[in-house]
Amino acid sequence: MKILVINGPNINMLGVREPEIYGSDTYEDLMELTRAKAREISEKNYSEGRDMVKVNFIQSNHEGEIVTAIQKAYCMYDGIIINPAAYTHTSIAILDAIKAVGIPTVEVHISDVSAREEWRQISYIREACIATVMGEGIQGYEHALEILVENIGKK
Repeated sequence: MKILVINGPNINMLGVREPEIYGSDTYEDLMELTRAKAREISEKNYSEGRDMVKVNFIQSNHEGEIVTAIQKAYCMYDGIIINPAAYTHTSIAILDAIKAVGIPTVEVHISDVSAREEWRQISYIREACIATVMGEGIQGYEHALEILVENIGKK
């Protein structure tokens, strides 16, 4: 089972960017935490005779690169975890790409965007996602991975 984790603008600045909102964990911490969760799930799956879980990461500050990554995921990945960051609130192109590929996708946000500025409460991609995880810090990526693996495993 292959999962693509896509992170949008400024996620690479975790640990530096507004730590009072996003915490002190770095982007590297986020990737290692998610990889560790994939290993944990893989070990459990292996003992149950199910698929191993492999995660790959992409981070871009450019909307077109995110759209291209989603398109390239077609027929290559079983699921997508995406934190489009600021593009959550502006990008119909990312929504259309997710719809086009039809890959189960979980939207994740480190902060609780529903409790922040009014404009942050708008998500263009949510309608194409099977779930949204928000306000759990970088641990939300672990939760998103669990949701994806469970959803994909039911198919």
